[in-house]
Amino acid sequence: MNKHHYVAIMAGGIGSRFWPKSRTSYPKQFLDILNTGKTLIQATYERYARFIPAENIYVVTSQDYVSIVEEQLPQLQKENIVAEPSRKNTAPCVAYISFKLIEKDPEACLIVAPSDHLVLDPDAFEQVSLRALEFARDSKAFITLGIKPTYPNTGYGYIQHDVESVADNIHKVKTFTEKPNLELAKTFMASGDFLWNAGIFIWRVENILQAFESFQPEMYELFAQEKELFNTPREKEAIDRIYPQCTNISIDYAIMEKADNVYVIPSSFGWSDLGTWNSAYDNLEKDYLGNAVAGDKVMVIDATKCMIAAESSKLVVLQGLDDFIVVDTPDVLLICKKEKEQEIKEYVAEVKRNIGDMHL
Repeated sequence: MNKHHYVAIMAGGIGSRFWPKSRTSYPKQFLDILNTGKTLIQATYERYARFIPAENIYVVTSQDYVSIVEEQLPQLQKENIVAEPSRKNTAPCVAYISFKLIEKDPEACLIVAPSDHLVLDPDAFEQVSLRALEFARDSKAFITLGIKPTYPNTGYGYIQHDVESVADNIHKVKTFTEKPNLELAKTFMASGDFLWNAGIFIWRVENILQAFESFQPEMYELFAQEKELFNTPREKEAIDRIYPQCTNISIDYAIMEKADNVYVIPSSFGWSDLGTWNSAYDNLEKDYLGNAVAGDKVMVIDATKCMIAAESSKLVVLQGLDDFIVVDTPDVLLICKKEKEQEIKEYVAEVKRNIGDMHL
C-alpha cells in the first residue's frame, strides 16, 4: 500500500429520502439498508481498507455522530474521526480534511467519497481507484469516477466528457449537469458521452488547496488563518470559529464546475448511490411477484413489485398493493407509491410543519 494514499469518507448527511428508517439522530449511513449484516459505512470502510493504509482512512462526520462512528468502526483510529460542528455541504468538508492532511503529508493524494453508496464489484472498484490515484499523483488533474448509465435515471447528476481519451480510459470533462428530466436523461443515454456522477473525487491535496485559493478565496483564507492549530489539541476551537463563516456549498459547485483540469474515468463496478427506497428495491432480492422484502415477519398476499421494510419483531401482512413502498418502524408507517418516492422529502417537511421533530 502507498503511504501517500488517503481517503476521506463523508458521513455527515441525514438521508431524508430513506425516512422513516433514516432519522436525523441515526441516518442511513449507519443502517443496514440491504440486510447484508453490515451498515453502509462499515461496507465503505472495508472497501477502502483493501488498498488504503488503515492509518490513512478518515471519516468526516457531524459532531452528533462521532459516537456512532466509534461504535460501528472500532478499528478506526479515534483521531481519524473528523467532526464538523455544523452541516455546510461538501466544500468546507473537503477544505477541512485537506488542510489537516497537507500539514501531515505534503505528497498526499486523497479520495473523497460518500459513506452510503453500494459497490458490488470491489475488485473493479479498487483497480479504478488506484488508476485515478496514479493519474492524480503525476498530474494536476482532478478526477471523478463516472458510471456508465444503464437506463435514463432522473435522480443522478450527469457528467459529459470528450470522446477522445487523454490516457488509458481517462477523459476530459466537458460539463456537469444536475438531475435532468426524463426526456433529457434519455438524450444523455443516447449520446454515449454522458456518465452518472458517482460523487467520488480524487486529487493531490496540494492541488485542491490551490483550487480553493483560486475559486473560493474567502473559504481558503478562513482555514489558512487557523492552519497552525490543525492536528493539535486546539483544532476544535479553530473549527468552531471557521465553520459559522463558511459558505454552504458543494465541492461540485465550488471547484469542479469552475476548474479546467477535471477528468473522468468511465467505470463499471456495480454502483448505486442508494439514495432512495427505489434504489434499495433495485438491489434487493425479489420474490416471484417482484416484491423486495427487508424484514423477518412480512407476509405478502396478492401484491406485486412492492418495496417492504419492517421491524424484525413485528408481523406485517400486506395484501393487494402494486408498486408501493411500505416502511414500518416502531413510531411511523409510510405507505407511498413508488413513483412518488422523490416527494418523500416533501412529506418529511410536512410532518415537521404539522407534528414537529419527534418523528424525524
